[in-house]
Amino acid sequence: MYLDASVLVALFTRDPLSARADAFLRSSLPVLVVSNFAAAEFSSALARRARTAEMTPADARSAFSNFDAWTTRSTQLAELVAADVAAAQAFVRRLDLTLRTPDALNIAVALRVGAELATFDEKMAASAHLLGARIAAA
Repeated sequence: MYLDASVLVALFTRDPLSARADAFLRSSLPVLVVSNFAAAEFSSALARRARTAEMTPADARSAFSNFDAWTTRSTQLAELVAADVAAAQAFVRRLDLTLRTPDALNIAVALRVGAELATFDEKMAASAHLLGARIAAA
């Protein structure tokens, strides 16, 4: 199961979706996949929260540390490759989809590695489904 940043942020911060993310992972216990791109998105979201005082810098650093330890211990890394960028470009050029580039990149990685996509972004999930991705009921 490929985890996008919406799920990762909910797992490692106080977030309205935290309980849902935790319950989802506890109920399914899949092999978890996190890409280096999703990790960068996670880092960006936490840095933004720290800069806007939605969380303290100490809490952000703690979440970074917990995330790094968890991904090393409990997930498989999927490195972003050039083919993912090419696929994402093709996805965003489809005028019937409402994809942003980061979402398209996450979908491309999930499709390439053959993983279900776990996301809390309903628009992304709908587009991913149209692209043939399997969507986890997160």
